[in-house]
Amino acid sequence: MADEKDMVHYSGAEGGWGSVRGIVETALRERNSPAVLRTLQRQNKPGGFMCVSCAWTKPAQPHAFEFCENGAKATLWELTTRRCTPEFFAEHKVTELRGWKDHDLEQQGRLTQPMRYDRDSDTYVPCTWDEAFAAIGAELKAIDPGSAVFYASGRASLETSYLYALFARLYGHNNLPDSSNMCHETTSVALKKTIGAPVGTSVLSDFHLCDAIFFFGQNPGTNSPRFLHPLQEAVERGCKIVTFNPIKEKGLEVFKNPQSPVEMLTPKATKISDLYLQVKAGGDIAAITGMIKHILAMEEKSWTEQKRHILDVDFIEQHTTGFEAFKAKVEATGWDEIEEESALSRADLEQAADIYINAPRTIGIYGMGLTQHVHGFDNVAMVVNLLLLKGNIGRDGTGVSPVRGHSNVQGQRTVGISEKPELIPLDKLAEQFGFEPPRDKGLNTVEACEKIVSGEVKAFIGLGGNFVRAIPEREQMEAAWTDMRLTVQIATKLNRSHLINGKVAYLLPCLGRSEEDVQDSGPQAVTMEDSLSCIHGSLGKATPASKHLLSELAIIAGIAKATLPPNPKVDWDAWTGDYAKVRDAIEETYPEQFHDFNQRVFTPGGFYRGNSARERVWKTESGKAQFTVPQKMTAWGVDEADGRWRLITLRSNDQFNTTIYGYSDRLRGIEGTRDVLLMHPDEIARAGLKEGQVVGLASDAGDGVHREVGGLTVTSFLLPRGCIGAYYPEMNPLIPLWYHDEESKTPAAKAVPVRIIT
Repeated sequence: MADEKDMVHYSGAEGGWGSVRGIVETALRERNSPAVLRTLQRQNKPGGFMCVSCAWTKPAQPHAFEFCENGAKATLWELTTRRCTPEFFAEHKVTELRGWKDHDLEQQGRLTQPMRYDRDSDTYVPCTWDEAFAAIGAELKAIDPGSAVFYASGRASLETSYLYALFARLYGHNNLPDSSNMCHETTSVALKKTIGAPVGTSVLSDFHLCDAIFFFGQNPGTNSPRFLHPLQEAVERGCKIVTFNPIKEKGLEVFKNPQSPVEMLTPKATKISDLYLQVKAGGDIAAITGMIKHILAMEEKSWTEQKRHILDVDFIEQHTTGFEAFKAKVEATGWDEIEEESALSRADLEQAADIYINAPRTIGIYGMGLTQHVHGFDNVAMVVNLLLLKGNIGRDGTGVSPVRGHSNVQGQRTVGISEKPELIPLDKLAEQFGFEPPRDKGLNTVEACEKIVSGEVKAFIGLGGNFVRAIPEREQMEAAWTDMRLTVQIATKLNRSHLINGKVAYLLPCLGRSEEDVQDSGPQAVTMEDSLSCIHGSLGKATPASKHLLSELAIIAGIAKATLPPNPKVDWDAWTGDYAKVRDAIEETYPEQFHDFNQRVFTPGGFYRGNSARERVWKTESGKAQFTVPQKMTAWGVDEADGRWRLITLRSNDQFNTTIYGYSDRLRGIEGTRDVLLMHPDEIARAGLKEGQVVGLASDAGDGVHREVGGLTVTSFLLPRGCIGAYYPEMNPLIPLWYHDEESKTPAAKAVPVRIIT
């Protein structure tokens, strides 16, 4: 077996001077002015502005610097002094720009004026806001509303999201896919079915009380680094952390706190995980089954010998259903199958189970390493099964806690952005705004893509994001995209999605969240919801990048006014002039969760909107929490075959989703490139390859469709057998559109079947 020192890796800790260096390098690239320091001082603090990066919660008593490396990068990126002006577009044809790298497109800086795509010259040309709104409205009025898709990226405020969803329904459709469809829709479906609430149950105080934390497929070091502070505090008071992840992520190994002078000036650092198990991609079902098999055996032994229960039998009896069928499945599953499917030993799984047994209060954490699989539903349901055994949902210091990505992706769903009409109070909206909302199911992301390919979607409006770059089956999607009649992109910077246009196309630049938003009633605050269901106010004060920018809310209102007939109960001008009136409307629609909304906007630490499962009120079909029997012991979507690999798509610590800040994946020891194929040295030898060899990947999904990505340098990296790794979004062309979670249709990007081509 090869030694880890022979592979690319990072010898330092997460945080520390490496994070400081990463922030400085980004500031130099973005040519930020000194004023950005004042913005960073206000970031994630009560009365300040909320980070546009991850959705980790904001504490009531913040640190002096309540931002992480990636949060700072997001702010520096937004407040760049670079400008992407009409002069730039006049010098570059759109066809030429399609050949640019993602990083180079966004490095042109902030968009400054509304632009219209001119097909004859193949360039973007400037236009006025009134011209853009009128033209977009005319196009939308000319088509069947059901043939339009309104996409939301996940960072727009609650106020904008509420009006966007209302606009869609007033217009006549529920086609409201969002970035959750690409990452955590599996959470919404699985948790809703098993515990009756579509989001996590833990709050920040639970992390101060728990005795154990189990991580599954989540990487806080890159995706939510501020989360490392409560993890460090938990470890220091004796909490045990167990991690299941195919990749050794530095943030879950060791952390050096940049807020601590002692740790910054000495070798001191904190070991995070007591036990770190590199489960095979797709092997979490088997791994959790193995743990539970040992727990059930220890329960029987403890009761027989000591008449003492390990399980919370009262909780299981009173609050759950399906336990006996689930127990029978676990007991019937052999250790050979568990070890084969998880790539972990029985001894390791029993050690993890013993930590769970001995912990009075446990929190289960997971991320897209569980949700983005063909059997992702079963992945999430197995975490719930584990927690239910000891009543670890609905008690202080416990809970299931999915960690979300985009800063308001959870909140958008809360206020109405959903393709599922049963999740929306449509009767209330009908009464509130005097119209009949559409009742048919809308399109999620995969379904929208399918309809774009078939030609049934005629118009696409993108509220932020980089949709074309983020979705699977990119080559087929880009080819079909240009057949649409209308495409509209609302954005702060140029990205690839803005270069794949419909016959009529507009690029509409908006204010960033850190920038001052002044309307008729004065400066405006907005709100968003974090991963722990707390609502936070945000007030930007930075000088806008251009005098021509409008807020996202104002842009949505402008398009809606140009599209919809007058309605005395729908006052877009009043809402644009004073966002507090939008919050009043949200409160009227959702009075239980948003009572006294305007009075609570700047509550330190946010205000909690509640969660029924946390109160042990189970809004499931049975009225109880549901034990679920998994379909298979693997979340892998195809069978094993010679030469077939499980490709894990990765994000570097120098990116956020499709935004590439730079080419330093410091926490994995990879510098200057993203064109790598990560493989264990033993697997490199087994495949007959050599370190440094340039290879390609081809789809091996068995559907006969040719999908290929080339130019990848074979690089030694510590991964489980049968697994390889490469970067997202560059690998998206290899993911079939049909390859998604069976329940939620979340693309299965964490175990993509591929073969290596030389």
